[in-house]
Amino acid sequence: MGMLEGKNVNLRVMEKEDLSLVTEWANNPEFSGEYEPLEQVSLQEVEKWYGNLRPEEKWFIIERKDGNKIGQVFHSPRGPHFVIGYKLLPDERNRGYCTEAVKILVDYLFLSRNIVRIQAETNPRNTASQRVLEKAGFKREGLIRRSVFIKGKWEDGFLYSILREEWKEPKILTKIA
Repeated sequence: MGMLEGKNVNLRVMEKEDLSLVTEWANNPEFSGEYEPLEQVSLQEVEKWYGNLRPEEKWFIIERKDGNKIGQVFHSPRGPHFVIGYKLLPDERNRGYCTEAVKILVDYLFLSRNIVRIQAETNPRNTASQRVLEKAGFKREGLIRRSVFIKGKWEDGFLYSILREEWKEPKILTKIA
């Protein structure tokens, strides 16, 4: 099974065996947090979603070195660039794991795809997510008005990106197992 190895966490491509855990996470408002849309999904719906993923769209499970599954990151093509996103279990936040996972994903994308840019969006109130992106080398580009519907109202988003020339070389990817 392929794995992207960092110093403190690894990224493992999501497999069918992970879908019950992914369903549990998706249905847990604490996991999604206050800045993400509220959703409730069945295992059957998650299996259908998983079966319809395009090959260039990948979801990874973030694992600590002890094997504990603590979150997920993904990448998806948007025209000539890629969009990324991430979520971490509440008890695992503020330990640098998400920043490292994003750095690993950025390294992987710039090493494996002929792209010039990777972007992400975060809620303007989500300062922790903004720190993750900034520590991973992303720069804030601007405000996207009314970009996502969260818990009954439309919310704005900050658009962040990192360009290949800002990245230059792998920062954290230590091994592709």
